[in-house]
Amino acid sequence: MRAIFLICFFYINTSCKDNSEYEAVSSDTIFTSTKLIPDSHFLGDNNCKECHADEYKDWKGSHHDLAMQIADSLTVLGDFNNKKISSQGVTSHFYKSDGNFYVNTEGSDGKYQDYKIIYTFGVTPLQQYIVQFPNGHYQCLRTAWDSVENKWFDLYPDFKVVHSEWLHWSKGGLNWNNMCAECHSTNVRKNYDLETNSYNTKYAIINVNCEACHGPGKQHVEDVNKLGDEYTDSGTFQMTLNTKPKELVDQCARCHMRREQYSEYFNFEGTMLDHYYPQLLEEPIYFADGQILDEDYVYASFTQSKMYQNNVTCTNCHNSHSLKLKFEGNMLCAQCHTPEQYNSPKHHFHEQNSKGAQCVNCHMTGRYYMGNDFRRDHSFRIPRPDQSLKYGTPNACTGCHKDKDNEWAWEEFQKQYGQVDSIHFSDKLAPGIAGHQNAHIGLIELFEDKNQPELVRASAAKALSKYDPQNFIDQYLQLLNDESAIVRGASVDVLSEINNTDYISSFLPMLNDPKRSVRIKAFYGLSTMTYHQVPENYKEVYQKVKKEFFTHLKTNSDFVGGRVKKANYYLKKGEITKGIEGYENALEIDPINNQVRLALANLYYQNKNFTKAEQAFKTVIKQEPEYGPVYYSLALLLAELERNDDAIKYLKLANTKMPENIRVYYNLSLLYGKIKDHKNAEKILIKGLKLDSNNESLLYALAYHYSSTNQPKKAKRIVSKLVELYPNNQQYLGFLNQLNSTTINQ
Repeated sequence: MRAIFLICFFYINTSCKDNSEYEAVSSDTIFTSTKLIPDSHFLGDNNCKECHADEYKDWKGSHHDLAMQIADSLTVLGDFNNKKISSQGVTSHFYKSDGNFYVNTEGSDGKYQDYKIIYTFGVTPLQQYIVQFPNGHYQCLRTAWDSVENKWFDLYPDFKVVHSEWLHWSKGGLNWNNMCAECHSTNVRKNYDLETNSYNTKYAIINVNCEACHGPGKQHVEDVNKLGDEYTDSGTFQMTLNTKPKELVDQCARCHMRREQYSEYFNFEGTMLDHYYPQLLEEPIYFADGQILDEDYVYASFTQSKMYQNNVTCTNCHNSHSLKLKFEGNMLCAQCHTPEQYNSPKHHFHEQNSKGAQCVNCHMTGRYYMGNDFRRDHSFRIPRPDQSLKYGTPNACTGCHKDKDNEWAWEEFQKQYGQVDSIHFSDKLAPGIAGHQNAHIGLIELFEDKNQPELVRASAAKALSKYDPQNFIDQYLQLLNDESAIVRGASVDVLSEINNTDYISSFLPMLNDPKRSVRIKAFYGLSTMTYHQVPENYKEVYQKVKKEFFTHLKTNSDFVGGRVKKANYYLKKGEITKGIEGYENALEIDPINNQVRLALANLYYQNKNFTKAEQAFKTVIKQEPEYGPVYYSLALLLAELERNDDAIKYLKLANTKMPENIRVYYNLSLLYGKIKDHKNAEKILIKGLKLDSNNESLLYALAYHYSSTNQPKKAKRIVSKLVELYPNNQQYLGFLNQLNSTTINQ
């Protein structure tokens, strides 16, 4: 079952303080350009190889070179000789006709159709295939070719997806335009049109060529031709030998990072955070300690590491053009780590030259993605079986010794290394992300420690929101001025979702933040503020960032999340009709997204459109019949409409789906009482008290039930217990005195 949950919305009015209390905005604020680079400025790799033959030779045939190709007899690796593969009830037939490659498979309407293969995607360990759909949509097939074992396979063999779902290969989950294109070609512009749900995606060069990383070559070639031997580096290129280590990581991160896009397209201006904001360390994308779980594409793993903190960069291990490792085996690590100390059984406690003696198998564990693509975790961490015991996180020891458990691994760790001799950030982050009691203290210590990786600090700030962020407003306000833009961005995100306008003025200076992603986040945080409430010295920058914000929304409008963000923006402004429209638009992309549908049902309810609210709740029930909370929500709606019998029906169903939920017992008893079914009202309360004998709500409801049904002795016994549990509650004392009087009179 896909996880779904209710989203609550708060509508708040904004009050502004006197303008003199606001910081002044610099008059020379510089915003990163949004200028589009013409395709003609990208000259192609044939121009590059004239002067850079060795680099070209390394690049040729690399994963970057073969990232995307036109499908033909030379590029297609898969077996299209009348081959069929069946998985999850769908059979795909691969064949050739008139020199072209085709597949017959289930389409977007659930019917089988023939599709021509237009492009290949990647080479090893798998190759995907792209077909063309109407309105400029290009889709990647769910069935891929294993180029190592030479066989067809289903990317998600254990996951059934119906044709109407967003995750179906013909829908958004495997759409080339928004999920793949930007990182597999050069100078990509997605060009999505929301009104027509169409794409006009363009690129300068089909693959990841030299200029995808180094930038357009036109100016460089002109300078070389003009200056000849007198040419010196003019600074027009990216990723050069002069690029600083962390800056280089950020430049690679453009494609090796799970992130949200903030610019319309990438144009090499500004920094990574002017175009993207990275996914933080959160479940279920990462394990609680920061290890990879879902696909993260390296950046957020590597930036956790001590390697990154000590200016190790991508090209220290990888050839930047061939992408291959520079050395085999432990020699790669021996560039920095003394072999005598680390490449020894005294350190790794395994037989020399065995798998267990390989550095990467202990410090770079990995996972398989896309069926057969093994990717290593680049956080370079020490195995921690003790954390596995506490938080359910993986460790390298039991990853290899599959016949052993975490208790064994922890005992062996202590025998060989003793106790953990240093505090790793995960010792504080993991309990915080896992939601353990009092773990907020460690999270605060983490984000206040500027020696910690900035992504970890930002993740700690985000994780703190689990512990009622209203209690930590002062800490978050301090982080708005943090030297790390990632930390500033995370703090804005948390504060933007709190139902409190006391600190909204703190977002105004952030409209002048040097990073576009942070400015846009700040503007979203100011959603409740109208333009006439903006102080005069901020109006100009407010308008500039507003334009950036709506460009950001437009850029992401082909994603459910993008449409939901736009809807939430209008909801924060109190425009519930536009908010509802936004959620309805989000369901057009993914009609089976019940997280969105439940939020929409609540909006219908708030807007007094009870018919649509009921219909939305019932649709969720139809699609996810085991999800208990939706029965509860529908029952409360029906109860408000005085449809008590129907409400009781759904509350009883809610009780069967989530028997531990005390509120179901409480509300069901009230409804039974409302229809004068006193027997069942008493019965359901007693049943609930068997789960929690001291539950205050259930005890009070049972006492009231006995009192209102003329059973004062029973009521007195229950209220006496309440007084014992809550001796300072004057209401219970008064109730008990009233019952004592009634009992005496009887």
